[in-house]
Amino acid sequence: MDAKAAFGQFKQIRPSTFKGIGTPVLVLAALGMVILPIPPFLLDILFSFNIALALVVLLVAIYTDRPLDFAAFPTVLLVATLLRLALNVASTRIVLLEGHNGGDAAGKVIEAFGSVVIGGNYAVGLVVFIILIIINFAVVTKGAGRIAEVSARFTLDAMPGKQMAIDADLNAGTLTQDQARIRRAEVTREADFYGAMDGASKFVKGDAIAGIMILVINILGGFVIGIVQHDLDFSSAVEIYTLLTIGDGLVAQIPGLLLSIAAALMVTRQNESGDMGQMMMSQMFDNHKSLAIAAGLLFIMGIVPGMPHVAFLTFAFITAGAAYFVYKRNMDKKQAALVVATKGPAETKDKEPKELSWDDVRHVDTIGLEVGYRLIPLVDKSQGGELLGRIKGVRKKLSQELGFLVPAVHIRDNLDLSPNAYRISLMGVVVGEAEVRHDCELAINPGQVYGKLDGIETRDPAFGLEAVWITPEQREHAQTLGYTVVDTATVVATHISQLLSNNAAKLLGYEEVQQLMDMLAKNSPKLVDGFVPDIMPLGSVVKVMQNLLNEGVSVRDLRTIVQTLLEYGNKSNDTEVLTAAVRIALKRMIVQEISGPELEIPVITLAPELEQMLHKSMQATGGEGPNIEPGLAERMQQSLLDAAQKQEMVGQPAILLTSGMLRSTLSRFVKYTIPNLRVISYQEIPDEKQIRIVSAVGQ
Repeated sequence: MDAKAAFGQFKQIRPSTFKGIGTPVLVLAALGMVILPIPPFLLDILFSFNIALALVVLLVAIYTDRPLDFAAFPTVLLVATLLRLALNVASTRIVLLEGHNGGDAAGKVIEAFGSVVIGGNYAVGLVVFIILIIINFAVVTKGAGRIAEVSARFTLDAMPGKQMAIDADLNAGTLTQDQARIRRAEVTREADFYGAMDGASKFVKGDAIAGIMILVINILGGFVIGIVQHDLDFSSAVEIYTLLTIGDGLVAQIPGLLLSIAAALMVTRQNESGDMGQMMMSQMFDNHKSLAIAAGLLFIMGIVPGMPHVAFLTFAFITAGAAYFVYKRNMDKKQAALVVATKGPAETKDKEPKELSWDDVRHVDTIGLEVGYRLIPLVDKSQGGELLGRIKGVRKKLSQELGFLVPAVHIRDNLDLSPNAYRISLMGVVVGEAEVRHDCELAINPGQVYGKLDGIETRDPAFGLEAVWITPEQREHAQTLGYTVVDTATVVATHISQLLSNNAAKLLGYEEVQQLMDMLAKNSPKLVDGFVPDIMPLGSVVKVMQNLLNEGVSVRDLRTIVQTLLEYGNKSNDTEVLTAAVRIALKRMIVQEISGPELEIPVITLAPELEQMLHKSMQATGGEGPNIEPGLAERMQQSLLDAAQKQEMVGQPAILLTSGMLRSTLSRFVKYTIPNLRVISYQEIPDEKQIRIVSAVGQ
């Protein structure tokens, strides 16, 4: 291959080929310095580079807006420490080999630090070096290491809570998926950074200890080599090798001190965006009172006889001037704020009143939760509130059970409520409210307990069970007595879950049904094509699904629902008839949700004469519902309640089996008075199931 071709291939190499090789080359060079001898000239260059690197790292740490913006700092600290230790090894080799020649035998940099910086006096140099070691090791490094350790532990402990808070914000709709992904990545980066800083601080601490040991070894080694190998007298050996060793140590310790200060600055900063210099100036010199008091004390010290008057009085007047300037600036800000508060923001910009727009119209929340001020810690993630996470779990569970996405719960505080009260609303209408104690736990009586508890007696807001508010220390004792103990966040979340389950039909509207249809169209396009509005209008589909949810039937099996509506949609437009047809199509799912996989279904029935009478009453009213005498209705309700409670006591589901004509009416009859009683028709019993009549309700 000729030279022209070779040059042509070299030109094809992109600059990106060499990108990122600086750190590997630096590490390999450091290892080479440990093994290979380095000439004094090259050693001077490397020492100068080491000092320049430490200065750059320190300035970058100062001007970085946030610690995470310099996330590579722990790695940079490790590489710089490794380079400095390699230089120590290389310089030690030259000092011990060439030190007997004196002067610049070990390089100009070491000579300068040994003669110019400490004046050629090795005793002074030794004291300065020891002071630098104490400052670096006992003050800066030790404090930075402790802060890094605590920050790493607290950051890791807080990581699950931050992740839950992000999920809660995403669940509430205040964050998009992309924003949540960015915040999760930032939380992970923060934990990784402070964990790495905890380990990196150990490098700096070890480097300070190594500096002391290298100093002692070099001085002792120099004595032995100078006296034994080069026939130097004791005083000459002490002077030459001590000066060179101290110069070498100072060259290494000054960059080490700079890096230690940079590490301390990084771990002591809060993870907030802002220039560190501006933050320090704004926070330190924002209060004119502290400056004025400092000026007064400096003035008093300046007029004391024997004190340096010029220095103290000069700084007293400078501090007093700064106090006046800060006071004047703060007063101007207050006056500007007062003008805005008096005139209003609209008048300060434009005296004409702003026209109203649709943005000024406030719509009601689909699901709302208002809390009193003492319950704010339950929803405040910064105070360890767990309610947001519990509500997210409730929404996820209900969405899976009901078959559609439950809307987000919008939470706000309400000072009009009592401090321990909360209120739940649907479409702006209050559907439930109660009072709880955020610093206590609720011990619920499940039906049989073996003792009484000391506490505040109350009732469970969700199910109305007897309960007692107890302190957290009583939890284990209450559980041994048979109580079910839950925290306040669980109490509120359970109440919300119960109310949303009972009012699921109100949460399902046109938008939700259309989204369900769009999802079904992805997997079964032929099934959905032409269904709405050719076969049925969307409003009828919504009404059928709302009827199902009102009767406690999930709409998860959307495919079967749409298939049934396609089959019966051309035959009838009565949503009650269509609902009954869908229920029959879903009979296996309905029965399984009520009684499980058992082949035998225990049922409650109506006495034949009662059922016949209700049928005649239905026919007389044209199918609009039986005309039942109030006394009979009360007796029926009590008999059904007693039968349902008996089934519940033996651990079996309460199921009322009746005809298809009466099912819808009786379902509405018992929905709120006997919520645990499920009403099904004869047509909804699967062929493979057997029924067992446990009781018959008569007249």
